[in-house]
Amino acid sequence: MDYSKEPSPTRAWWSRDTVAVVTGANRGIGHSLAARLAEHGLTVVLTARDGERGEAAAAPLRDRGLPVVFRRLDVSDPASVAAFAAWLRDTVGGLDILVNNAAVSFNEIDTNSVEHAETVLNTNFYGTKLLTEALLPLFRRSPATSRILNISSQLGLLNKVRNPSLRRLLLDEETLTEGKIEAMVSQFLAQVKDGTWAEHGWPKVWTDYAVSKLALNAYTRVLARRLQSGGERVSVNCFCPGFTRTDMTKGWGKRTAEEVADFGARLALLPPGELPTGTFFKWRTPQLYSKL
Repeated sequence: MDYSKEPSPTRAWWSRDTVAVVTGANRGIGHSLAARLAEHGLTVVLTARDGERGEAAAAPLRDRGLPVVFRRLDVSDPASVAAFAAWLRDTVGGLDILVNNAAVSFNEIDTNSVEHAETVLNTNFYGTKLLTEALLPLFRRSPATSRILNISSQLGLLNKVRNPSLRRLLLDEETLTEGKIEAMVSQFLAQVKDGTWAEHGWPKVWTDYAVSKLALNAYTRVLARRLQSGGERVSVNCFCPGFTRTDMTKGWGKRTAEEVADFGARLALLPPGELPTGTFFKWRTPQLYSKL
């Protein structure tokens, strides 16, 4: 299947009433994705942790006539997540697409500190999971199928894990649970605290960030299975944009945020009959998480 095709306006399943929430969207990939989805005619809720920066990011899009609303959201803060979910329910009435883009990393390109590991995991994994679970009841579950797209990284693929017991845990999808994933994350943070993390076969590059994406990829697969088995019309997939020129990479990278947003929007807007679930897209190549 060719996932690189531009969404066709004549085959559009969406309209101005279709609501997409994009987190961490005041700059970079998130901002470009919010803009691209709005250009396709969806109503976009652009979120950011910083209110002033978020509003400043949304204003130029509205000035272009794009249907963009800003709402403050800190995914690592349960109170902020609860307030956002209540606002979305009461003011907007629900959502159809969730793009989980909010993420942090404190490493330079060539460094691998775990000093901020707890913050990284709380934002990139626990925060994403918290928001997703809070918004699940608000998905409209239309015939076109609601969608969750988690912006992830190949740094969190199984081939980066050198610990055999961890690999076995994550490969056994029949018994893998959210509880086991969270226990893995807790184990990593405990090893960071006691200084033994480097001895336990975790990914070697940007270790705390990689573990956060390892957990996110695994959660995506478990959530996809849970929703599918329950007959829910909600798909959930991961998208790794690759090495992209953003503030996180200090401007280094192979492609621009706008190029990533073009393809990310295509994934988010796939026709219902072509929409997978539980799939990891490594740039433009769809791969089942279980095969990696």
